[in-house]
Amino acid sequence: MKEPGTDDAVPFRKPMTTILQRLIPLCVATTILFAAEPPAQPTVELEEDVYSFEPANNGAGPMWCRGSTCLVRVGDDVFASGLETIREAKPLNNCRWLLFKRGPEGWKLLRADPVGRTREPSPLVGFPGGRVFLSANPTLATDPQAYAGPARPELLEFKVADPAAAPDTLLPVWEGEPKFTEHSYRSFAADGPAGELVLFQNIDYTHAEWTFRDRDGRWSAQGRLKWPWGAEYAKPQPIRVCYPNVALKNRAVHLCGVSDIIEPNPVWREFKKQLTGREWDYDFRRLFYTWTPDITKTPFAPWVELASREKTCGWITPEDLWVAPDGAAHILWTDRAIDERLRAKFFPEAKQSHALNYAVLRDGKVLRRHTLLEAREGGPNETPGAARFHVTPSKRLWVIAFVSGTDKSGVAVSENRLMPMDTNGNVGPSVRVPLRKPFTSFFTTTVRAGSPPSTWIELLGHQAGQSQTISYARIRLP
Repeated sequence: MKEPGTDDAVPFRKPMTTILQRLIPLCVATTILFAAEPPAQPTVELEEDVYSFEPANNGAGPMWCRGSTCLVRVGDDVFASGLETIREAKPLNNCRWLLFKRGPEGWKLLRADPVGRTREPSPLVGFPGGRVFLSANPTLATDPQAYAGPARPELLEFKVADPAAAPDTLLPVWEGEPKFTEHSYRSFAADGPAGELVLFQNIDYTHAEWTFRDRDGRWSAQGRLKWPWGAEYAKPQPIRVCYPNVALKNRAVHLCGVSDIIEPNPVWREFKKQLTGREWDYDFRRLFYTWTPDITKTPFAPWVELASREKTCGWITPEDLWVAPDGAAHILWTDRAIDERLRAKFFPEAKQSHALNYAVLRDGKVLRRHTLLEAREGGPNETPGAARFHVTPSKRLWVIAFVSGTDKSGVAVSENRLMPMDTNGNVGPSVRVPLRKPFTSFFTTTVRAGSPPSTWIELLGHQAGQSQTISYARIRLP
């Protein structure tokens, strides 16, 4: 498929007046709109199912690696990895990876793991020279009835010219001999034009191991990323960071993820136990960011806490990260203000809200932040969900998001929306994507995985009402 030209891109109108911008402090979350104009319409070129699956009941699923992607484009070819449940095996390692390619006849299964068993899905990256890499984490336990056990991370290299052929198996080089398990929480990212990649894999609740493969095919740098320290907790502890978005560009690495630890507030933990009957409940309410200007030479900078819903036991989800040509990190996340189960007892005056937020950082400092869309208790109720950046060859930036709830007229809403953004993070008028069924969660052919910038957006994920089917769509940008 030939990439369309970009000379017909619609230019932005000028933002609101400079005076108004000066009246709005950058530290206050707000939505700044372009001058009103009729938004151009996107075109849905393809919308089709890729595969169906049976739930593995092991705590993961096909969208588990949401900070990475299971969809990549290399030239005219697009590939997707999938997850199949092995009926004769018991959780946790009761799945195997699948690899699909879309051709003239639609989606075709190229290969499935012939011997390995795993728990989590296998993210992909691609290089423009004609290679696709699949990150696998097969268990070393030989008994299919075993609950858990050690694992051995590996990369499988497929040639785009003959992707159905047996892949080359690459064993990453790590610092020392880390004790990996089926709970990898791994992140996989690539600098496609440079032909380089980086892999992160968590070790328990202490740190992530990382390894870097350079353009010459050498594992030329390894290390450990230690978690931020929660000194303010009743019991001080490391704050495990999970589901991160990771970007690699010119050997600079940016990482933004959410806290994922057992409820650290002992009073809340006891209250939740009374509600659920479980000894545990997890905290996903602090958003952390770190970076290094060169992963082969410079340690990661101290963690920056970008957002928190700690006071009202809320919820934060990292959505995406894009590194601009000037090196600034653009970050998307969603948050829920409160856990309503705890409101009456612990914070009765708190109001609920759901927001899609955006920030730009450089050298660890927040340059600006906005709330792009917000549903508030007693107010607007269009609730943002999964969201991703998309960049075109001309470096025009878009956000695509799932929105549900009701509009200001009380009419039910369930749709994907496109929002254009300028280089200052100002958002233009949004437009509905005319899909038959909206995608409630999705991967994209992101540049963070080596896919090229494009004038269309490609999605892989769950559509509304299809919880056991993974679908694909290709959307031409306006």
